[in-house]
Amino acid sequence: MRLNDITRGTGLEEHGITNANLIYWTPPTAVLYEQIVKQGEGLVTHLGAVAVKTGHYTGRAANEKFIVDEPSSNDHIAWGKVNQPFDSAKFDALFGRMLAYLHGKDIFVQECFAGCSPDHRLPVRVITERAWHSLFARNMFVRATPEELVGFKPGFTVIDLPAFHAIPSVDGTNTETFIIVNFEKKLIIIGGTSYAGEIKKSIFTILNYLLPQHKNVLSMHCSANVGEKDDVAVFFGLSGTGKTTLSADPRRRLIGDDEHGWDNSGVFNFEGGCYAKIINLSPEAEPEIYQTTRRFGTILENVAIDTVSRRIDLNDDSFTENTRASYPITHIPNIVKSGMGGHPTNIIMLTCDAFGVLPPIARLTPDQAMYHFLSGYTAKVAGTEAGITEPQAAFSACFGAPFMALHPSVYAKLLGEKIARHGVSCWLVNTGWSGGPYGVGSRMKIAYSRALVNAAIDGTLNAGSFVKDQFFGLDIPTGCSGVPAEVLNPKNTWVDKTKYDETATMLVERFRKNFEQYRSYVSAGVAEVM
Repeated sequence: MRLNDITRGTGLEEHGITNANLIYWTPPTAVLYEQIVKQGEGLVTHLGAVAVKTGHYTGRAANEKFIVDEPSSNDHIAWGKVNQPFDSAKFDALFGRMLAYLHGKDIFVQECFAGCSPDHRLPVRVITERAWHSLFARNMFVRATPEELVGFKPGFTVIDLPAFHAIPSVDGTNTETFIIVNFEKKLIIIGGTSYAGEIKKSIFTILNYLLPQHKNVLSMHCSANVGEKDDVAVFFGLSGTGKTTLSADPRRRLIGDDEHGWDNSGVFNFEGGCYAKIINLSPEAEPEIYQTTRRFGTILENVAIDTVSRRIDLNDDSFTENTRASYPITHIPNIVKSGMGGHPTNIIMLTCDAFGVLPPIARLTPDQAMYHFLSGYTAKVAGTEAGITEPQAAFSACFGAPFMALHPSVYAKLLGEKIARHGVSCWLVNTGWSGGPYGVGSRMKIAYSRALVNAAIDGTLNAGSFVKDQFFGLDIPTGCSGVPAEVLNPKNTWVDKTKYDETATMLVERFRKNFEQYRSYVSAGVAEVM
């Protein structure tokens, strides 16, 4: 491939980009590696991955995300703290300054797709000023074939300029950082942050807006895998709950680790790669993911590296606890290459309960499944965010509220219909604390969580006996191979039983208070779950 083959693209004029210096058009991984090193954006590690730093932002800038308030989408958006409105004229002015900023600069363009299903995929163009962000897009989205690149027309375009900063008093942003979605112009602009996750999550927001409304497809923040009998399992969960870890099972083929759609044929991956949290990654507990950190093409975000030996330390959280690896899904050996599977047999809803009162696994009725899906409960622990000194309950509707442009009831209604139509078994799995809250008890062993999930998926748990939890009304299994019996009922693991009762009562009340906002949207059965 000659240099002019990489830089020969056309079509940026439609975005107003007419004055860039050199345009790298869908460059391959090796070319991007060369530019990452040449421009000082990162270091090649001793086994071939590339290590980069994201600077000030080591996670999403949730308060800096906006949606342009314009006529075509105004009535559909669930406006609020998550979906903040942005003035259309302010958007145009800010975008104009971004175009001026690009004058004479080298830029990188990736043309790809969001969605593995040919019926629902969205053509995406990602324009970046940094080579490693272009590699991130290349890893995370579905790559277009050479034939598909001919005459490629983007359905949405992302323009990502980390070194460009807004002027809040002029531009109407909260800070110098911004992530702004414009549905009318099919455009997303990002500035002031080098955290690459903003690119993938902004496209996820687009799919969460388009698919349920226009195609009656449920969009989900979940991982998915499939067994030897073609039985699909879906894992809902927020960051840190085990969504990626538990779906990467050597005995089952991975469909995807983070974002999926569910249509009339089954589930399909939105992405072509994985974005795994890798702090304290263990080769024994998570061998498939661990091996990706040693592969050419993998991006290691904020991972400590010895600049002489180029060896990495996955246990070092000097930069952040949110260290990440971005890699093509083909780096995982046991995958579904098409990114598509049938209808789920089991749905696993993951939570990391830092209060230590939820059971490690519980069987859910359809009403309970709807309740917990709308609740989207997990917990934050000390050290994960500034100012947090003790566990805090966190509720994120649909296990992904920051990315849901529509009202949560839209997604819940679709999920409820599909659970009923396909007779799906639903489970709540707590990968958090046992024997007491954070600081007293201990984190649930991954081996226990795996054993419980496997027993749920293969039908072993359903065939056994259950007891009813007195606080949450959950069905708790009385036995599971590979898991000590006393672990299954959380109260049994606490020394102070009275303290357990008080803590569980407190958490039930928090569930109830949070759910008040959804009562008018659900049936009486769902509303009275707790």
